Amino acid sequence: MNVIIVMLDSLRKDHVGCYGNKWIHTPNLDKFSKESTVFTRGFPEGLPTIPVRRAMYTGMRTFPNKGYVPRKGDPVKIQGWEPIPENQVTMSEIFKHQGYLTALYCSTYHMFKPSMNFHRGFTHWEWIRGQEHDPYKTPLKGDVEDPKNLPCELTYGCVGHGLSHFLSNIQDWQTEEDWFPARTFGAAINWLDRNRNAEKFLLVIDEFDPHEPWIPPKPMLDLYFNTASYKGRRVINTHGGNFPFQEGELDYTRALYAGEVTLVDKYFGKLLNKVKELGLFENTVIMVLSDHGHPIMEHRVLHKVPPMCLFPELMDLVYMIYHPDKEYAGTSCEAYVSTHDVAPSLLALAGIRSPVKMEGRNIWEWVTEEKADRRKYMTSIYGGYVWCRDEEYAYIANLDGGDARLYDLEQDPAQQNNIAKDKPKICDRMFKRVLKDADGPLPHYQIVRPGLPWYDSAWI
Repeated sequence: MNVIIVMLDSLRKDHVGCYGNKWIHTPNLDKFSKESTVFTRGFPEGLPTIPVRRAMYTGMRTFPNKGYVPRKGDPVKIQGWEPIPENQVTMSEIFKHQGYLTALYCSTYHMFKPSMNFHRGFTHWEWIRGQEHDPYKTPLKGDVEDPKNLPCELTYGCVGHGLSHFLSNIQDWQTEEDWFPARTFGAAINWLDRNRNAEKFLLVIDEFDPHEPWIPPKPMLDLYFNTASYKGRRVINTHGGNFPFQEGELDYTRALYAGEVTLVDKYFGKLLNKVKELGLFENTVIMVLSDHGHPIMEHRVLHKVPPMCLFPELMDLVYMIYHPDKEYAGTSCEAYVSTHDVAPSLLALAGIRSPVKMEGRNIWEWVTEEKADRRKYMTSIYGGYVWCRDEEYAYIANLDGGDARLYDLEQDPAQQNNIAKDKPKICDRMFKRVLKDADGPLPHYQIVRPGLPWYDSAWI
């Protein structure tokens, strides 16, 4: 059995058609969902980018970030943002040991920073350069919001942070084939072609889009926004927190993100076409998931900061598995599943017994109903805040249980009405679940961060 994993960074569940979205074009993900099992309650066990991938690769929880040590060469200082520990075995190492050809195609540059080691166990790996703050080219100087810095006629505008690096990295773009999804999926498609006769393989495609900065080709943006009547800034260099958008700019920003989603969907479709062309649908398990979503001012927060923004727009995951026997094609599963379930599930579906104990579960047993012991709730952590959710409530608090937020999921699914003061016993129950999963008190760290516009007591 072959295995393909597609990780799409910052893809919001509520922006995909098969999860109920009515206005964003995702025909390929929607078609894939009809041949797959769609998991409706997927959540990250720890955030953000790097903790998610640690859990995915190893089947081990990063929660609650015990023993965190900031790493040299990486300015991101968030609990859990660390390499895969040397004493943990990755699924790529296990697949490789079992005779699999293993390959990684990745534009998520954080995985290749100094001290990181996420390419362990891959026979071949390729880093698609240039995303976000990747120090690929010398940063631009001067006014980064000048539209003249946009690379080609296909580009109308761009919204995101740290644009001096990003705009420099993409200055040579000419056609849509230069965009990251085209390059990442294109390289993986070429690998499939070259290795079509491999006895068995593991292929991991980790595409950083639709992560910000958002800069879809203009035809994608035109699906969602009338640029002819737009009077706002075309290039907006943002920061996290409550960003001061001017008139029309928030709608423009949301349209740019939607365009990125459609762009990613297009090239995911090209991958599926190649899989079909090579006859691999008959002997390949394919998993598609996101690491988290992305706030766009639904709770007065832009981007994933501050860490208390653990709301549905960030926490709800796209999570689907295609099995070639098609017995469960077009079904859904309401079990609570997470990123540390990826490795044990895919190893089991490939018929491989893990040589090491993993904390995640083989969630396919919940699909087939071979096991009935589904989780009753989920817990997660991001920086100095924790999260817990069951069928009735969603809970957010700091590491001491303070600054609590509680939401009634039946009455308030968008989580706008904080009822923590009215339900102290429920808050206490949820925080005890967090401590139970953490096997004791949550670790506290004194983390020194640079002065940032959003980093103040009003937000943390």
